[in-house]
Amino acid sequence: QVQLAESGGGLVQPGGSLRLSCDASGIVLRATVMGWYRQAPGMTREWIARIDDRGDVIYRDSVKGRFTISRDLAKNTVDLQMTDLKSEDSAVYYCNVYFPVPAYWAQGTRVTVSS
Repeated sequence: QVQLAESGGGLVQPGGSLRLSCDASGIVLRATVMGWYRQAPGMTREWIARIDDRGDVIYRDSVKGRFTISRDLAKNTVDLQMTDLKSEDSAVYYCNVYFPVPAYWAQGTRVTVSS
């Protein structure tokens, strides 16, 4: 059974960094395309990054050069290293299957960028 659990969020000042982690129990990461998503208050959920079964990565334009998605096959996690955070990055961040089909949307982890 698939179990998703995001962690690592918190309050950070503009320009700061955070590392998010997604525990992806029940998912074979080397055979699955995984993604990170976020949803700001009053906004729709948006895709921001994905890593495919070969480890190749793609990013939304607004986070290119600032965010890095990676996977740890030993720990079965998908991580998101975020740097140079901006106020517009404030959102609840979620991980999920990008391909072939999404799983459920878990609790997510909240990131607040504010001075």
